[in-house]
Amino acid sequence: MKQTFKALLAAATILAAGVFGAAAADATTVALVTINQQALFFNQINDGAKAAADKNGVKLVIFNANNQAAAQNSAIEDYIAQKVDGIVLVAIDVNGIKPAITAAKKAGIPVVAIDARIPDGDNAAFIGVDNKGAGEEIGKYFADYVKSDMGGSAKVGIVGALNSFIQNQRLDGFKAAAQAGGAGIKFLDTVDGQNVQDIALTAAENLMTANPDMTALYATGEPALVGAISAVTSQQRTDKVKVFGWDLTAQAIKGIDEGWIVAVVQQDPYKEGEAGVETILKLKKGEKVAPSIDIPVTIVTKKNVDQFRSLFK
Repeated sequence: MKQTFKALLAAATILAAGVFGAAAADATTVALVTINQQALFFNQINDGAKAAADKNGVKLVIFNANNQAAAQNSAIEDYIAQKVDGIVLVAIDVNGIKPAITAAKKAGIPVVAIDARIPDGDNAAFIGVDNKGAGEEIGKYFADYVKSDMGGSAKVGIVGALNSFIQNQRLDGFKAAAQAGGAGIKFLDTVDGQNVQDIALTAAENLMTANPDMTALYATGEPALVGAISAVTSQQRTDKVKVFGWDLTAQAIKGIDEGWIVAVVQQDPYKEGEAGVETILKLKKGEKVAPSIDIPVTIVTKKNVDQFRSLFK
């Protein structure tokens, strides 16, 4: 009897191991290739992706490229070798990443781009905002503000991230709309914050030192805006420089309350991450998805900032 029981137990153990091994092999894995984990924006993308993965019972793996475009290419190659079920991508170099996306497609692994649109790429879908269009939207808001609150003229400096395709789109859209607005707007220098907060801070300080008559500042992303806020504050120029930019933080909300930060474009990164994973799962089931899925933005000012406070407590 004891020998029979031991034999049955051993057989059950082997069977269970086989079942669980098969389950593990069949588990859906989605990879998220992101830009960095310093910016709150990218961490909110991570949070949305994690929530969608947990809700659907799938495994999510996250690769932090640390602002290195080449690292994203290598990560996608690794995920192809690992045979993940899909890749959600926040691209740094939207053109340089295209061969890796094509390789994933050939391997039967769909890539969904979020935040940064891939021009003529082999990704299955894009989820995000119209960065140039939103840049134009805040550019028009800026031009109107110059007319109504700055006596019709402004000297504006830019803190950008020149290695970021999407932030260059935001800059181009802003400039075009501001110049078309008819106000007396003069563009000063554009400095490169490289999408890194500390570098953006130094760049913003240098920008203001070189342009003591600057009256406005536009920052094209969260690290640039946080760096610019710190620079304006440290140089005690909150009474002289009006700030416009992208991506709310607690510091930005404080500046809006104090009146020297005028308007900030707020995206919904949580929704982008969530939609990225859900789109991969739809594709895995053979469902059709729209090639471009729009996530709307809000221009946050004193009038509507209250509805965003809870996100940054």
